[in-house]
Amino acid sequence: MMTRIQYLLFAMWLGCVPAVAAERPNILWITIEDWSPDLSCYGTKGVHTPNVDKLASEGVRYERAFTTSPVCSTSRSAMMTGFHQNYIGAHQHRTDDKKPLPDGIRPIPHLLADAGYYTVLMSSKTDCNFLPDKKEELFMDLKDWNNRDPDQPFFARITFGGTHRSWNRDPERPIDIKDVELPPYYPDTPFIRRDWANGLEQMQLVDREVGAILNRLDDEDLADNTIVFFIGDHGRCHIRGKQFLYDEGTRIPMIMRWPGKVQPGQVNGDMVMSIDICATVLEAAGISPSVPIHGMSLLSDEVKNRQYTFAARDKMGTTHDAMRSIRSKDHKLILNLMPERAYCQFSFYKEGSYPPLAELNVLNLEGKLTPEQTAFMSAEKPPIELFDLRVDPHEVHNVADDPAYADVKSELLAELNRWREEVIDDQGVSDTFRAKDVFPSERPAGRTVGQWAVEHADEFNFKENGVPDWYPTRTLEQWREVRKIWEPWVFRDADSEMKRPVIPFTRKPKYKGK
Repeated sequence: MMTRIQYLLFAMWLGCVPAVAAERPNILWITIEDWSPDLSCYGTKGVHTPNVDKLASEGVRYERAFTTSPVCSTSRSAMMTGFHQNYIGAHQHRTDDKKPLPDGIRPIPHLLADAGYYTVLMSSKTDCNFLPDKKEELFMDLKDWNNRDPDQPFFARITFGGTHRSWNRDPERPIDIKDVELPPYYPDTPFIRRDWANGLEQMQLVDREVGAILNRLDDEDLADNTIVFFIGDHGRCHIRGKQFLYDEGTRIPMIMRWPGKVQPGQVNGDMVMSIDICATVLEAAGISPSVPIHGMSLLSDEVKNRQYTFAARDKMGTTHDAMRSIRSKDHKLILNLMPERAYCQFSFYKEGSYPPLAELNVLNLEGKLTPEQTAFMSAEKPPIELFDLRVDPHEVHNVADDPAYADVKSELLAELNRWREEVIDDQGVSDTFRAKDVFPSERPAGRTVGQWAVEHADEFNFKENGVPDWYPTRTLEQWREVRKIWEPWVFRDADSEMKRPVIPFTRKPKYKGK
């Protein structure tokens, strides 16, 4: 067996590591789950995140950072490889029949390990839609960077999952609902405000966890030779956020601290993507992958001159939908590949985890929403959505049919289609995925979609066709009952030990074929 010195000499001969391995920086990649740039350093009202704010002050904070997909497993598959998830066949959330990566493409931790880095996963989650997908197959160590050899650089990834629902409250610094600011696509009610504030309180708890890992770098005299990345895997877990291609679902916090390389206190307006971290990591380690990745170094001219970012959404568990988006600094275009489906078609996950979904459905069925709020509750979607972000940053006024935006629409659509064809080899939507004429035409009276799916789990292949797209998914009275169940949980005290309630028929059954 090769000794470590023999291995490094061999690797240097191959040209995959620099001559002086000890001078290469350590790399710490911190990910938080399901969170938009709702941090005090980004100007969010009500929240207090001093540790992340300090990290931002010591490096660069990216104002226009986006993920490639608005859900965890697909976005994480992209970040584990540096490629858009559709290109590597990892675009269906909770993929059942996982496949090996295409020839020549290797996970980022494997590339770093080959170059002499000690790779460690310091939390439980990988969540990849490809093979290999097990933690021990992707990383050398599942515990700690201190297990490495002396002077060996490390690549450590750690995820703090608290900002994924259910959102714990912060008894040290509770947030008053009067101190938060809601986007206009949600109704401004005490119920929505309290839920929103609860999410911000959960971020405050996560901020302290981030502070602890950063303090450890200082305590071990590692900070000066460690690149730190801080990022969200996708946008916030809210009704119009996670799973959708609006900025609420794709815009993420991104911070990089690199002592001696990146000047502190920067605020960067470049169009950057989550997979750009992969390219930056490989560049810092002196690695050139055999297959060039889709991401670009955050320090490159290519990123500075980038005009567009792209994102894609496909299957979300048993909720079938498909959409693609292109974003410039001024405009966003979303191509809905299944416009016949409602935005809020049934989702086991969302109906069992998102209290505001009940509030929004009740107010919609009572006719009490504004036009901007009602649009998202429609039974179908427009084929194309186009937004002028200069005057409409919340993406609530679709100008796709406005003649004044015809040239912008044409340009963005052409660039999006080029990306679909030339970059990700987009496979579109199959008839099986669309599931036309598979289910009864209407939701049976008295049954919610979830209840019907549970009762008929042995009769239909929901893993292949998804669940029925009947909408609305419940009656007004049924939604009122759900809201009533959620209310004590949403308004619980900051030091409450109440357990999150279980909403009837939101636990996925064992489907036919499982």
